[in-house]
Amino acid sequence: MPLALRFACCALLALSADPAFAQAPGTPAEVDWLELALGMLGGLALFLYGVDLLARGLKTTQGGRFQTLLERVSSNRFGALAGGTAATVALDSSSVVIIMMIAIVDAGLISFTNALPAILGANIGTTVSSQIFAWNVDQFSPLLLLAALLWRAFARSDKARQRASILMGLGLVLFGLHVIGNAAEPLEKHEEVLALLRELENPLLGVLAGALVTVAIQSSSAMMGIVITLAGGGIISLPAGLAIMLGAEIGTCADTLVATIGRSRAAVKAGIFHLLCNIVTVAIGVALIGLLARFATATAGDVGQQIANAHVLFNVAGALLALPFVRSAAWVLERMVPERGGAGMRRVKGVRWLVLVRWGLLNAWSSAYPFQERI
Repeated sequence: MPLALRFACCALLALSADPAFAQAPGTPAEVDWLELALGMLGGLALFLYGVDLLARGLKTTQGGRFQTLLERVSSNRFGALAGGTAATVALDSSSVVIIMMIAIVDAGLISFTNALPAILGANIGTTVSSQIFAWNVDQFSPLLLLAALLWRAFARSDKARQRASILMGLGLVLFGLHVIGNAAEPLEKHEEVLALLRELENPLLGVLAGALVTVAIQSSSAMMGIVITLAGGGIISLPAGLAIMLGAEIGTCADTLVATIGRSRAAVKAGIFHLLCNIVTVAIGVALIGLLARFATATAGDVGQQIANAHVLFNVAGALLALPFVRSAAWVLERMVPERGGAGMRRVKGVRWLVLVRWGLLNAWSSAYPFQERI
C-alpha cells in the first residue's frame, strides 16, 4: 500500500474516533468507551507507525555515519559515552543504537568492553525525545505532515524522498500524541479511572505496568510520550508517572535482548549488560523516588514537563554512576557468560560470588580514579 494511502487510512481512523471531532459543542462530557478505545488505538497506531518510519528513515540516511563514529570513539570511555548519546539523539532510538552496537561487537570490530559506555550513552540520548514531547509541539504536527507530503510529491531523488519520510515520521509521532491526548480528555473527571491510575503511585506496581506496556508496544519513547501526554492532561499523577518511567527503562531492554539471539557470546554479554545496568539503576530510582519527585516539582509547574525533567536526571545520573564500573561489569560478565571452549574459563559458584563482587568494586574504584594508585 502506498505511504500516503496508509497515512490517510490511519488519520481517518484516528480523527473519526477523536472526541474533539465527534462531540458536538456544548454537550456534556461523558465517557463513550468505544469512542475512547478507538481514539486511543488510532492515536497509538499513528504514533508507532511514525516512530517506525522515523527510525527507518534516519537509519537509512544516517546509520552508516554513526556506526563509523561509534567504532572510532569506542577506545575512550567518555568518547564512547558521548558517541552513544549523539547517535541516539540523531537516530531518535536508543534501541536502534544499542542493537547497532551489538552488531558491531558481533562483527568483532570493537571489543565487548569498549561497547558498554556507548550503551550508557544511548540511555542519555533517549531523554531528548521526552523533552520534545513535554514542549507541547504536537499542535504543529499538521504543518509537518503537509510539508512532508508536498516534499515527497515534488522530490526528484531517492535521498530527498527519504528525508521527506523522516519529516512525515516526526509529524505522525506528534499527531498521534495529539490524538491520544484528545481521546483521553473525558477521563479527567472519571473518578473510577483516576482512582485506578492512582494505584500506580505504588512504585512497584507502576514499574511493573511501565515495563509490561513498553515490552508490548516495543518502544520506550512511545511509553514516555503517552505518559507525558496523559500527565499534562491531569490524568496521571507525578508519582505514578515517575514509577511508569522507571518501568519503561526495564521494558526497553526487551528489543536488545531479542537482537542478541543467535549472535556471539560478546554480543549476548552486551545485551545482558544493558538489562542488568537498567535493573540496578531502576532499583536505586525506586529507593530514591521521593528525591526524584522533589527535583521534578522544583524544575517545572506542568506535570508532563516534570516527568520529562526527572527522566533526564535519572538517565544522566545512572549513566555517570555506572561509567566507572564498566570494566568491572565486563569482568563479571566474562565469567557469567564465558566463551565456548575458552581456556581458563570456569564457573563461579556459591561463596565465590561474594569475592567476585568485592574484587569488582575495588577494581572499579582504581580504574575510575587511577591517580590514587600513585599516592
